[in-house]
Amino acid sequence: MFGRVFAKDPLRARARVLYDEVLDAARKPALYGPHGAPDTVDGRFDLIVLHAILLFRRLRDGGEPGKHLAQLVFDIMFDDMDAALREMGTGDLSVGKRIKAMGEAFYGRAKAYEAALAAGDEAALAEAIARNMFDCDPEAEAGARAAAFARYALDSSGQLAGQTPDALIEGEAPRFARSLTG
Repeated sequence: MFGRVFAKDPLRARARVLYDEVLDAARKPALYGPHGAPDTVDGRFDLIVLHAILLFRRLRDGGEPGKHLAQLVFDIMFDDMDAALREMGTGDLSVGKRIKAMGEAFYGRAKAYEAALAAGDEAALAEAIARNMFDCDPEAEAGARAAAFARYALDSSGQLAGQTPDALIEGEAPRFARSLTG
């Protein structure tokens, strides 16, 4: 009886590797700077979320194993964010509130990005990215950067579509676009 309760989930180790790959993709220096995202805590959060959303979309196509793996990656991601907040000196009483706000931000972005990604609607995706990542109108100066990220996300979605969910579940590294310019 207790064997099942305390049994290790074989997908948990895979989820950790996938999360690390999301982090690697989100930390590419080419995604930051004057033509990219702001190199701030919020900018890094936005890029981690964007890459995670792209990965989760593909994993969900893998049925129950893919959905389960996506949930495990999500759990690891938020455990990591909790630990990061604590390392940055956020007090114990504030961590829960901050994580809740981050979760709400994640789900808001996921909803906005998902609809645009599913439709392949670059303009709608750029608008959502401008609002979330750059806190601006898509017509503002940062709108060009948001449009570049929309193309990057659609390119990454296409790259991931070339991988079967089973391949990702079995250990193949997710493929994201190489840079904002293609």
